[in-house]
Amino acid sequence: MSGNIDVVVIGGGYAGVMAANRLMQRDDVTVTLINLRPQFVERLRLHQMAAGNYDAAVDYREVLADRVRVVVDSVTRIDAGDRSVRLASGGTIGYDYLIYAVGSGSAHPQVPGAAEFAYPIASLEQAQRLRPVLDATPATADVTVIGGGPSGIEVAAELAEQGRRVTLVCGGVLGPYLHARSRRSAVKRLTKLGVTVLDGPDSKVTAVTRTVVRLSGGRLVPSAVTLWTAGFGVTDLAARSGLRTDAAGRLLTDETLTSVADDRILAAGDSAAPSDLPFRMSAYAAGCLGAQAADTVLSRLAGERPAEVHLRFNAMCISLGRGAGIFQFADKDDTANRFAIRGGLGAKVKEFACKSSIKHLIEEAHRPGSHSWVTDDEHRQRLLAERSGASATA
Repeated sequence: MSGNIDVVVIGGGYAGVMAANRLMQRDDVTVTLINLRPQFVERLRLHQMAAGNYDAAVDYREVLADRVRVVVDSVTRIDAGDRSVRLASGGTIGYDYLIYAVGSGSAHPQVPGAAEFAYPIASLEQAQRLRPVLDATPATADVTVIGGGPSGIEVAAELAEQGRRVTLVCGGVLGPYLHARSRRSAVKRLTKLGVTVLDGPDSKVTAVTRTVVRLSGGRLVPSAVTLWTAGFGVTDLAARSGLRTDAAGRLLTDETLTSVADDRILAAGDSAAPSDLPFRMSAYAAGCLGAQAADTVLSRLAGERPAEVHLRFNAMCISLGRGAGIFQFADKDDTANRFAIRGGLGAKVKEFACKSSIKHLIEEAHRPGSHSWVTDDEHRQRLLAERSGASATA
C-alpha cells in the first residue's frame, strides 16, 4: 500500500480515542473519528452526572491528538465491499482500515413498563434526561434503582449520600463479581447511607409503573423515580452491515482483533468479541483493546505479523458515594479474591482510577505508542486451548 492511509474509527469512547491517538505514530496515516456528539464522555462518571455532582463531558481537543479529524454524526451502515461507511446525514466516508469501537449500553428492558417509566443512565444523553426529573422530585420521594451491578451500586450510593430515599433492587446477588467480604462491606456502607437493598431470588423485577416497581416475590416497591442500570446491549450496526457477530451483537474477531469477515475491519472495547470470548466490560479493557487494534493496523502497514491480544485484569473498583469505595483485587483467572481496599482509601483509589483513564488517553495523544498494559493472561490462553481441544475432539 502506497500513499496516505485512511483509517476510520467508529465510536469516540475510551477504545476509539485510544486507537485514534495510537495510530498517530505514522505521519502517513489519516484518522477520522466518527461520534454522535462533539465531546468525549467519561462513562466511569455517569453515575455522578446523574446525581448532579459532576460534568462527564470533556472536549475532544483535550483527549485527542491534533491530527485526528472528528466527524459528529452516526454511521447507519458499513459497506465492507466498497470500504466505506454511510452517515446518518447522508454522506459517505471511505477507509483503508476501519476500527469498530461503538461501545455498549444497558440492554433494552423487556420488563413490562420499564421502557416507559424507567430511566437508563448508560449514556450522556440518558443521564442528562434524568437530571431535571430528579431536580423536580422532592428529596423525600422514593427512588428505585434497578440493577445490582457496579452502575446500580454507584448511582444508588451517590443519590443516597445526597439524602434521597433509595431502594436498590438487585434482581439476584448484589455485586456478583465481588468477593463475599467486599459484598458485606458494600452492604454495610449502603445501609449506613440509608439505601434499602433488595436482593435474592425474589428481587427480580416483573413490572414497572409510574409509581411502583413489582418484584417476582410479589413485593410492590413504591417509586417516584425509577432508574434502570441492568443488562448489557450493543448497537446492531455490525449485524445490519452483514458482518459476523456474537449472540449479543459484538463484532466477532480473531485474537488480533481483526473481523473474521473482513481483514480491513477491526474491533475494540465492549463491542468486540475476540474468538467469541469477549473481555469483561471496563474502561481499562476498552483502552487496552483500542491500543491493540491500532497496533494491528500499524503492524500490517509495516508488513509485520500482528500480535495476538494478551490482557489480564487485576481488579475492579466501585465507588460508594464520595466518601467510600471498594478496590477489589482479582486472581489471574479474573476471579475476585479476599483482598480489597475499602472505605475512604477505596474511594481515593477509585478516584485515581477514573482520573488515570483520562490521563492515559491524553498521554497517548502527546506520545503515541506510550500506553502499555498487563499481558499475563494465563486464564484466557487456557480457555482458548480448552476450546481448541474440544473442537478437535468433536
